[in-house]
Amino acid sequence: MLSRRHFLQNTASGFGWLAFAGLATAATTAEKRSPLAPRGTHFPPRARRVIFLCMTGAPSHLDLLDYKPRLIADSGKSAPQGRPGGARLMGSPWRFAQHGHSGQWISELLPNLARHADDLCVIRSLQTGQPAHAPASVELHTGSAQFIRPSIGAWSLYGLGSENENLPGFITLAPPGGNGGAQNYGSSFLPAIYQGTRIGAGGLGGRQTGEMKLGNVANPRLTPAQQRSQLDFLQSLNKNRLARDRFNPQIEGAIDSFELAFKMQSEVPALMDLSREPDSVKKAYGVGVEPTDSFAKKCLLARRFAEAGVRFIEVSHGDWDHHRNLKEALPASCAQIDQPVGALLADLKSRGLLEDTLVIWGGEFGRTPHAQNADGRDHNNKGFSLWMAGGGVKPGTSHGSTDDYGYEAVENPVPIHDWHATILHLLGLDHERLTYRYAGRDFRLTDVKGQVVQGVLG
Repeated sequence: MLSRRHFLQNTASGFGWLAFAGLATAATTAEKRSPLAPRGTHFPPRARRVIFLCMTGAPSHLDLLDYKPRLIADSGKSAPQGRPGGARLMGSPWRFAQHGHSGQWISELLPNLARHADDLCVIRSLQTGQPAHAPASVELHTGSAQFIRPSIGAWSLYGLGSENENLPGFITLAPPGGNGGAQNYGSSFLPAIYQGTRIGAGGLGGRQTGEMKLGNVANPRLTPAQQRSQLDFLQSLNKNRLARDRFNPQIEGAIDSFELAFKMQSEVPALMDLSREPDSVKKAYGVGVEPTDSFAKKCLLARRFAEAGVRFIEVSHGDWDHHRNLKEALPASCAQIDQPVGALLADLKSRGLLEDTLVIWGGEFGRTPHAQNADGRDHNNKGFSLWMAGGGVKPGTSHGSTDDYGYEAVENPVPIHDWHATILHLLGLDHERLTYRYAGRDFRLTDVKGQVVQGVLG
């Protein structure tokens, strides 16, 4: 059996000690019997799973995805009236070009991504209500910066169930320790079995710390048969207690999590063994060479998890918080992720997985058109970009736009609630019907807001 120490070390994982410590609430009778069983959707889904490539720290839309010739022409001039006093506009120092038959404008910093221009749906009019990293990141993931709410990964797993009973349905790879931490992949009042299983860890700035591995997944002292016997005895005690109490979310969480932890031992080690991949695949991703090795391994693991039936996989990368030294720091960040991202899209496509896998790339907000610290950009929550591919989005298109300088969304603005509603829609889930009863109220990811962004649907 997995030790109590292991549960304490993995407090935010899908089989961690939090499941035993009271984050769960009672589910319906059907969910009690099989909380991760696949469920019917509200309408035919276009995507069966999500891979969210989260760029912690907020990449600059103006230097990567949102081409602004007016800003470039006026670079060095004072910011327009009503903008920060004394600020000077800073046009992107990198060239943009149109790519693919669709003519998507993409920066020279992302040459591998540019080869997939015709697969991308770029949203250039995202908005969030939060100008600081931590609340913006929490809002991006949960829809609320004010209250502790379930993450979109938890909602997705709750709505869909899992396709593989031996794996967590929601995995987060090297999430950052700051910017909201475990809230970004937590389950809040949803049963704890729906929270993300953390593999690896990121530092406060989003940089990966340590190896990408799941500790204590094997038991060196007991055989599988002995562990099964031990677990059956423990589960019988837990179920007897639950029968007496009738309502005990702590015990429910323990029953589900202990069972999943046992099953994971049979599949996780082989799934995370990248040596099983052909050298040609590892080379395409950039495994084993710098500066791509770290993110390449995470992207390759994401593909393997998606192929194995995991519903929601989040892959984190940082630090994109470029308040200074933009001309050196931004190319360095892009060099770490561009090849792995391009390889992931190509790999999914070659395996027939892209059509029902929704791939998302973006951060918690964008950056300002004016310079900060001479060679940097400040936070901008009023207009920023991200892209989606596969999973039923309209390929080779862009949606919405910011003003001529990129300060804020002016055409088809997309608030976070609308973006969340659209993701759920692509998964076959109606955001108004995907609810959970808690504290006398039916809660949902989009609260009382949200509209599906029809312009991004294929």
